[in-house]
Amino acid sequence: MNILFWVLQVLLALHTAVGAVWKFSHSAEQTMPSLSAIPHGAWLALSIFELLCSVGLLLPVLNKRFAMLVPISAIGIALEMLLFSGLHLYSGDTNYGPMVYWLVVAALCVFLAYGRFALRPII
Repeated sequence: MNILFWVLQVLLALHTAVGAVWKFSHSAEQTMPSLSAIPHGAWLALSIFELLCSVGLLLPVLNKRFAMLVPISAIGIALEMLLFSGLHLYSGDTNYGPMVYWLVVAALCVFLAYGRFALRPII
């Protein structure tokens, strides 16, 4: 189970870091019309937030005292995915493909947070 959590942490960190870098070069309007409600400054702030969460997922590799950052980072990413889903629903877009993707990522984040907090904490 510990190996599963480490693999999930690394994959989620890579996924989030790539998304953050991508956000620096694309605006919310270019990404999805449903996310156009996010101002450009907030869009860039989300990029920085995602980079910090990516680092938070990987820091326990270097020092185990940063172990509590894993569930915090995972919940932060899950909340961002729920924000995107909510904006998508609010926009009235009938294409639910992106929302399914965001909800799957959120579910994986919640699973990782619960696993690292309760099931198999990094000691």
